[in-house]
Amino acid sequence: METPVFEEIDPASDCDCPGCVHWRRVLPRSTGGHPAATRVVILAAAAASTAFGAIHAAPAFAAPQAPARPGVPGIPGVPAGDEPDTPQGGKAPLHGPGGRPPVAKAPTITRADIIRRAKQWVAAKVPYSMSEYWSDGYRQDCSGFVSMAWNLPANEWTGSLGKYGIKIAKDDLQPGDILLFHNPDNPEQGSHVVIFGGWTDYTRTYYVAYEETRPHARELATPYAYWSNSDRYVAYRYKGLAGGTTGTAPDPAEPDNAKPGSPAVTPYPGSAYFGPGANNKYVTRLGRMLVARGAGRYYASGPGPRWTDVDRRATQAFQQAQGWRGKDADGLPRARTWTLLVTGGGKDLGAGGGTGAAGPSAPSSHGVPGYPGRAMFRPGATNKYVTQLGAQLVKKGFGKYYTTGPGPRWGEPDRRGVEAFQRAQGWRGGAADGYPGPETWRRLFS
Repeated sequence: METPVFEEIDPASDCDCPGCVHWRRVLPRSTGGHPAATRVVILAAAAASTAFGAIHAAPAFAAPQAPARPGVPGIPGVPAGDEPDTPQGGKAPLHGPGGRPPVAKAPTITRADIIRRAKQWVAAKVPYSMSEYWSDGYRQDCSGFVSMAWNLPANEWTGSLGKYGIKIAKDDLQPGDILLFHNPDNPEQGSHVVIFGGWTDYTRTYYVAYEETRPHARELATPYAYWSNSDRYVAYRYKGLAGGTTGTAPDPAEPDNAKPGSPAVTPYPGSAYFGPGANNKYVTRLGRMLVARGAGRYYASGPGPRWTDVDRRATQAFQQAQGWRGKDADGLPRARTWTLLVTGGGKDLGAGGGTGAAGPSAPSSHGVPGYPGRAMFRPGATNKYVTQLGAQLVKKGFGKYYTTGPGPRWGEPDRRGVEAFQRAQGWRGGAADGYPGPETWRRLFS
């Protein structure tokens, strides 16, 4: 009797229970649905074998308890997981083999449009498939996702995407670039590509990745360069990028009123990271930026990772200093507030807590000779005073945080060195926030 041939169908599954995790790992291909269904099929097959006089008894299958999936460091509730299994289709026209032939030249596109297009698939939760095509004509796998975001005239694959870009270094990565791993030994099973969405913080160890993977398109904080095979990923920048492929461009993760960003600028993490019950590193970052803008008097201790009413009042004071009222000054940091803080824009808090001068404050000694004012030591600041400060920290024995430098760009090594010096004075809380005030400057240079 001829063995019947069945067509495999691989629907996506959102289930993260231990059984699902186990069976996705041990089975070569999913047969669809919950793995419990697969187990029933296996047991049924074993029973049938016994009924027909099989010599060996069928083993009993049981789904063992899988280990808990690790989380992303510093980002609660975000699973780390393993590198996704992302087989991909080959080159094809839009809408598949029967679709329209591609035009001769790929169009130009802006970084903001690349991220916007990627987010459309993420919002729609486009399911992963190496053979299906979404309504816009692009194949629903990792390379089809990048082809869509880059607005390419056809569906490319990891073996051909590189010809549309130029190789760049890690330090040059900006939102809209890609990280590509093409495995020529096993291109359909071993390769993958993601869109770079911006660094999660100053350490540049995690970034926001937009990717098409099982079960559907997602946006996830991801270790650089990826969960596995990290050393084999290559960064590329699209050749048709509007404004050229070199130089600094605005970060599309920031609102339109943001200043041109640099890779050191932390994109707005989202409103879910702030408010009652929040406890994460972004709350600490927010507090430190607010203190640097004149909100230190609100913090008797901290800033820290747990959101409190102190954070809300300090944020509200900063918002009111910009002239905002109503919902725009409710004390919850949205993208507009965050952008002004990370770029040093807008107005500082004045003595009254709600007013300040527009733009960076003019250097002010506050009666301390040589002290240039807090405006010189904000995130993103670049000036001679940062270098002068760093050199003095090294001279005083607080330079252990510098791996290179000191230099003119204010960074986390500067802040940590200042914080260590402040703590050595016996200061705590907002008085040891890592930002040099006039008394810190006086003692440091005395």
